[in-house]
Amino acid sequence: MKAFLLRRYGGPDAVELADVPDPGAAGPGEIVVDVRAASVNPVDFKIREGALKPLLKLKLPIVLGNDLAGVVREVGPDVRRFQAGDEIYARVEKDRLGAFAERAVVREEHAGRKPARLSFEEAAAVPLAGLTAWQALVDHGGTGAGHKVLIHAGAGGVGTLAIQVAKHLGAFVATTASARGADLVRSLGADLVVDYKTERFEDRVRDYDLVFDTLGGETQRRSLGVLKPGGILVDIVGPPDAAFAREAGANLVIRVALGLMGWKRARLARRLGVRYRFLFMRPSGEQLERLGALIDAGELRPIIDEVYPFARALDAIAHSESGRAKGKVVIKIA
Repeated sequence: MKAFLLRRYGGPDAVELADVPDPGAAGPGEIVVDVRAASVNPVDFKIREGALKPLLKLKLPIVLGNDLAGVVREVGPDVRRFQAGDEIYARVEKDRLGAFAERAVVREEHAGRKPARLSFEEAAAVPLAGLTAWQALVDHGGTGAGHKVLIHAGAGGVGTLAIQVAKHLGAFVATTASARGADLVRSLGADLVVDYKTERFEDRVRDYDLVFDTLGGETQRRSLGVLKPGGILVDIVGPPDAAFAREAGANLVIRVALGLMGWKRARLARRLGVRYRFLFMRPSGEQLERLGALIDAGELRPIIDEVYPFARALDAIAHSESGRAKGKVVIKIA
């Protein structure tokens, strides 16, 4: 079968279209999927560059791609929720990947039924971004009615879904965006839009319950100051903190190194009386089913910037990596 293969860590030329072995028969608890579409995510560039080597033990060469939508080709022993012919969407295993291919293997518990109202291309845009938004706002943030939430880069792939999830939960939502993305984020429900090119968000945002940080760096430091005492900043950019490394089973050297890298951030958070949490999203078919129900009810919709044919997957990655995309960039496989 055809797939986009990462043979070595590096830049765009480290990925190539190649003939690779078919994934074979489904094992216990697995489904083999004919992939119809996959989406591009920032984690794809980080994996390609080797930035996540301390956290992901990948054995190269490996097929890239983190989320997909497709049709079940075969089910393995003990699979109960799916059968051949079912339409699904999923975030694949972190140590297996494989979405940028004609077929992929998915754990049953990582897949959900494709929302009926979405095409395969639309569905492929949801898993990683949707799960990231849900876990940041619900699992870590405990977002509910009346809470105030700041979502950075609201016009991005994660941000567009995070705004909608936060509004579904009853929160007041502020977001940062450019003038070009302002109408989009308002259409998704944002209550306050800050033009990051002409305004400082801390001049307009005060005493918030949660900041969802998709940018990192100086933006993250400034964001800690807009939280109310006891508020939380959920970070998906990193570097991860020592607490996350410990939970992930990283060795002592990595835990110490990450602790040293984040000591200024930790000190500032303690001084301000706020909390910090690094999120490395986990696959969850159960949460995909919840998101799918909201999508079919008309409460959520994925935003797609552009769909590329499979042969142009490298162009899709480059477009997403440029930072110019509003919403998700999707690769049509079939």
